[in-house]
Amino acid sequence: MPKIKTSRTKPPPEGFDEIEAILEDYNRKMRDAESESHEGKRKTETLWPIMRIVHTRSRYIYDLYYKREAISRELYDWLLKEEYADANLIAKWKKTGYEKLCCARCIQSRDMNYAGSTCICRVPKAMLKDGVVVECTHCGCRGCASSD
Repeated sequence: MPKIKTSRTKPPPEGFDEIEAILEDYNRKMRDAESESHEGKRKTETLWPIMRIVHTRSRYIYDLYYKREAISRELYDWLLKEEYADANLIAKWKKTGYEKLCCARCIQSRDMNYAGSTCICRVPKAMLKDGVVVECTHCGCRGCASSD
């Protein structure tokens, strides 16, 4: 969630007004996901919509800067500083093998049942049994291995 703007907050760099409407749309979706009813959902499922929105918003900013080169470095750094995107997730996307990573939690081995392992969504689909539906317990991802 972006930081709250006050009178002491620096104004955004040039080019922010071009993407502001899209970022506001992501903020609106985030508020809707946060206020959504949790009845009938498992404890872990309540965070899945929020994780997906964080992922898509971060991917949008990543694509703007690294793929399309549509925003300046100054604006990109400002967006990360103001927490419009997940800087840790973007840092992983730049590394080989993590281009499709869904969330940083899926590669942390300390949150897994077996020491040194990663999340089931990181296993390539070719290595899974046919007909098995894989769903991450952390974020609801159905497969983010870069070889898929």
